[in-house]
Amino acid sequence: MSVYTVKVEEARPATGGKPAAGPVYRSIYAKDGLLELPAELHSPWEFLRDSAKRIPKNRVLGRRQIIDSEAGPYVWLTYEELYDAALRIGSAIRSCGVNPGDRCGIYGSNCPEWIISMEACSSHAITYVPLYDTLGPNAVEFIINHAEVSIAFVQENKLAAILACLPMCNSHLKTIVSFGEISGMQKKEAEDVGVSCFSWKEFALLGNLDHELPSKQRTNFCTIMYTSGTTGEPKGVILTNEAIMTQVLSIDHLLLETDKVATEDDTYFSFLPLAHVYDQIVETYCIYKGSSIGFWRGDVRYLIEDVVELKPTMFCGVPRVYDRIYAGIMDKISSGGALRKALFQYAYNYKLRNLEKGLRQDQAAPLLDKLIFDKIKQGLGGQVHLLLSGAAPLPTHVEEFLRVACCCVVSQGYGLTESTGGCFTSIANVFHMMGTVGVPVTAIEARLESVPELGYDGLASVPRGEICLRGKILFSGYYKRQDLTDDVLVDGWFHTGDIGEWQPDGAMKIIDRKKNIFKLSQGEYIAVENLENTYSRCPLITSIWVYGNSFESFLVAVVVPERKALEEWALSNNQTGDFKMLCENPKAVKFIQDELNSTGQKHKLRGFEMLRAVHLEPNPFDMERDLITPTFKLKRPQLLKYYKDRVDQLYAEAKGKKE
Repeated sequence: MSVYTVKVEEARPATGGKPAAGPVYRSIYAKDGLLELPAELHSPWEFLRDSAKRIPKNRVLGRRQIIDSEAGPYVWLTYEELYDAALRIGSAIRSCGVNPGDRCGIYGSNCPEWIISMEACSSHAITYVPLYDTLGPNAVEFIINHAEVSIAFVQENKLAAILACLPMCNSHLKTIVSFGEISGMQKKEAEDVGVSCFSWKEFALLGNLDHELPSKQRTNFCTIMYTSGTTGEPKGVILTNEAIMTQVLSIDHLLLETDKVATEDDTYFSFLPLAHVYDQIVETYCIYKGSSIGFWRGDVRYLIEDVVELKPTMFCGVPRVYDRIYAGIMDKISSGGALRKALFQYAYNYKLRNLEKGLRQDQAAPLLDKLIFDKIKQGLGGQVHLLLSGAAPLPTHVEEFLRVACCCVVSQGYGLTESTGGCFTSIANVFHMMGTVGVPVTAIEARLESVPELGYDGLASVPRGEICLRGKILFSGYYKRQDLTDDVLVDGWFHTGDIGEWQPDGAMKIIDRKKNIFKLSQGEYIAVENLENTYSRCPLITSIWVYGNSFESFLVAVVVPERKALEEWALSNNQTGDFKMLCENPKAVKFIQDELNSTGQKHKLRGFEMLRAVHLEPNPFDMERDLITPTFKLKRPQLLKYYKDRVDQLYAEAKGKKE
């Protein structure tokens, strides 16, 4: 087996109250040193400037034309048009008294105006601050005040939200620009509290193409990106020009070494929130390489329709999206008849064996790709050659399915806002990396620090511990929060809070989360995310939140069942009622709980990790109720607050049964 990391420093024993740490590793592709930026690069603005000079007429930003409420083909801006628009909007920003180093907010869903606003800021060394599209007006108000945002670009359907919080944040915010139109009433509402409002067209008239651009430094703040977090107020992650550019070039470096880099012929489908680092870095990479970016309509009901129309070559998703794709395809296969199902399973097993032997994706079963798997590939437009997954661990069975059936390279990665996106990524066509997040990117070094209180040893024969990172893609601290910065940046190492395990080939596997640990009343530690990942393997559920505390001796859970599975159970067990009524049916509750505990036993969970009681929730955990983050992570304090009465009832009922 090949090994894809090299050791560059020896382990550090426990000293002076510091826990032991394992050796420092970097990617085999950076064995002679971490990636360095070329001397001529100072700002991401230069990526757009250079592409506009090289390929001015190539398409760059596209969206579907809407005629009589019907979506038509994609219409495109060229690189030259994007460059000119960014210069004009940047000049208009300066005409409002906003200077280099000041902060500009961007609030809305993915669209060309979002990118134009971002590039306009970069052109004049203005720090752009994404305002979270899914966190509501209170978070927007906090971010505007905390970052001292003086101008904000806002999507039309977000104007009401920004105007509602304007009286509480107008000490800094003085200008609002709509992505589209703005009504006279909205203008008056803003002007009454001393804020100027413009439509996009009106604002563009304030700028020109001759405004002198300021010099830029690598250490300039490119963006302050507020993490949604799971507790407390959002934290402003400072990312410099250097961090952004180094991350972009590291993507290019790894693709060059292991697969193929993006080109002017590639097209990327933009639907993951631009307010987050994952999509923003990928789109910046596309601009650097001269590729095209097509935006979705912003409605999940039409997502696949938009994909098919665009025919992208690159697709980034999160596990929840891939879960849905997998479930939809499996439903179609199951309903296609016994013969088609058998043919698919034969082809699947044949290609899987060849991938396990080490054959490349395009060599494992080319004939079966054309005959059997091509229909699945067509579901994503037919042109995708690279699928990327991040934000959370991808279930192994879903990753295997994507690798076998989608006829393209699948790469799972791991990253944080604090690491400017991806810091680990699996290597293309290395099948045994499945189930891991791969190796460090070529701009980062990593090591595992022991967590003795949880039994994780970074020096063991199978090293396990907290993942710590060092390199130029790291953030420069939390804005105005040196205390929080000092908690996680120690001696140049960023402590991620995630527990990893080095694999023999140098890949990293995420196995736990340091922060989501609690004790039961008998003293047993519960690593709750690990439990949720295990229970999520039960095919009868779509989501689960496991709860326990140090005053109770057992665990309970709130579970969102798989609708189709529960309805099929009801049919075969003579139970009636709609989905909501079935979730309240005691027999259905017992059925789901038994199946969950059976899954737990199958995967060798211990007795105190079993679920004593569950509540079936018919509605998926959502952002509207503030139960999950925009990247679909559970917000545990909010879940407890929302389900407090149900949790208390579950404990009371379970104790009553026991007695």
